Amino acid sequence: MSKVAAIQMASAPQRDTNLMEAERLIQAAKHQGAELIVLPENFPIMGMQETDKVDIREPYGSGPIQNFLHEQAKKHKVWIVAGTIPLEAQDEHKILAASLLYNSAGEVVARYDKIHLFDVELEGEESYKESETIAYGSDLVVADTPFGKLGLGICYDLRFPEMFRQLIDMGAEIIALPAAFTATTGKAHWEVLVRARAVENLCYLIAANQGGYHFNGRSTYGDSMVVDPWGNVLNRLSQGAGVVIAEIDLERMHHTRRTFPCLQHRTLGSTKK
Repeated sequence: MSKVAAIQMASAPQRDTNLMEAERLIQAAKHQGAELIVLPENFPIMGMQETDKVDIREPYGSGPIQNFLHEQAKKHKVWIVAGTIPLEAQDEHKILAASLLYNSAGEVVARYDKIHLFDVELEGEESYKESETIAYGSDLVVADTPFGKLGLGICYDLRFPEMFRQLIDMGAEIIALPAAFTATTGKAHWEVLVRARAVENLCYLIAANQGGYHFNGRSTYGDSMVVDPWGNVLNRLSQGAGVVIAEIDLERMHHTRRTFPCLQHRTLGSTKK
């Protein structure tokens, strides 16, 4: 068995403040025995304007955020799923929302760029258009780790079950989901979607959410959780900054897949009329 952690934050507009908070929470997770730590989406910045993250974008491989993560993983000898980092895109007015996986030596061993971008209008005055400042990613990622095969997703990806099934087909046993779900959509759908993705794919899901009120006026839902392949919530945190610790047991997961082999029973019916 391995201990994993989902870190929950209420990130501010100041990058350095957020890195200090992330350092505190990574250290707390390590002290509780975590070997794999997942940070939330947008952990380095929740700007006053959407363009603020473009202003601090980094080239892949260097920059204050990536240097910080390298140092944290190496110092604490933990694996880190680095939420999302604003990396350079071809369009100088946009970023790629990249989730980097660091090993315990501080090396980047996998990178996933967010594929599904949150372009929606909610009831009332809430509207979001991530594609104005974020470029679309394209490739799915499953990485080998000491804890099992780890699939990577980000926030809005959670609403696309076919993506998660592809990750399972690529061998995923655990899926890390950094997120910044809004308070409105989180209240309606967060838990049911997180648990559904774990149940239908018989996998562990580590969901690390932003959770609180932000300086830009946005509220995020929180309720970061770790869910097992049977849909049980192993641990969770409702609101505010903190750490969610849980144990994952791959032997139990594979036993469940053997005795309840729904992944092997998949078949597509004819669409002929």
